[in-house]
Amino acid sequence: MQYLFVGIAGILGASLRYLVGIYFNHWWLYDFPLATFLTNMVGSFILGWVTTFVPRLKFLHPYMITAIGTGLIGSFTTFSTFSVETVQLVMNAKWAIAIGYVLLSLWGGLLFSWCGFNLGTSKNEVISK
Repeated sequence: MQYLFVGIAGILGASLRYLVGIYFNHWWLYDFPLATFLTNMVGSFILGWVTTFVPRLKFLHPYMITAIGTGLIGSFTTFSTFSVETVQLVMNAKWAIAIGYVLLSLWGGLLFSWCGFNLGTSKNEVISK
């Protein structure tokens, strides 16, 4: 049953990711891959929050928590697209954008995960009091 929940959540996350890409491709005309970057930053934040806050919600079955983290957020974020876009930037000799993209993605992802984790932790303290 857990596989089914993860699969359904994965379909939702991948569909959301696809819609974000379509939306940004209509108006973002620059070389920096903003859609993937923002998707990964939002996903990092939400996963940080989900892993600390959501397990405290006793009404959610552990299968649903796994579905949200692994299925929904895991399919919403995209390391493979990040990698391909970085390689394409390098192949097109857009080194500054490629290096900036990698550094912003790495440090931004860590920062947003940390912020989500901290938000989830602070909410946990309020719930447990």
